[in-house]
Amino acid sequence: MKKAVEMLEFENEYTQKGYKAICGMDEVGRGPLAGPVVVAAVVMPLEADKLIDGVDDSKKLTEKRREALYDKILAVAKAVSVIKVEPAEIDEINILNATKKAMRQAVEEIKDKADIAFVDAVKLNLPLPEVAIIKGDAKSYNIAAASIIAKVYRDRLMLEYDKEYPAYDFASNKGYGTAKHIAALKEYGATPIHRRSFIKNFVQ
Repeated sequence: MKKAVEMLEFENEYTQKGYKAICGMDEVGRGPLAGPVVVAAVVMPLEADKLIDGVDDSKKLTEKRREALYDKILAVAKAVSVIKVEPAEIDEINILNATKKAMRQAVEEIKDKADIAFVDAVKLNLPLPEVAIIKGDAKSYNIAAASIIAKVYRDRLMLEYDKEYPAYDFASNKGYGTAKHIAALKEYGATPIHRRSFIKNFVQ
């Protein structure tokens, strides 16, 4: 339980200021050439007996560990919201605006169950007080939990897309620009889930 307790520094600071329900938020998928950007917002219980050991920045965890933690987080969370923005809209409004839009929507969905939002670095105009924490997914329990939810949700989506478009190796690369993915783009062209604004250097 040591790791979970270490991740509560910001949560403890703000509960001492009177905030009772903290929403943590994180995004996955800003950089890939294909697939949506996904934002998760979660409100986790902070009582000692409800803390989940091992919650950490999703990038530091194995796939198997993330999957196990995903189920545990969903089982105890007071609120969870997952929002995705599809490639066509990313192309239209750009990835930063798409991410911010998803974050605002995610908070909007659970604002009645939270009284403050912790965000990983991005400054937003939310319906709740917000605290931007740089590298928040490695420092805040709630943001880390959100990072796991967003990552597992998006990875599962990309596994489904892999069945639909097997040539692009989405099961392995999750839409990121690996050599195999770029070679498939050059050979077969873009799929409906590719971000046209991201692939213009690879596809005519």
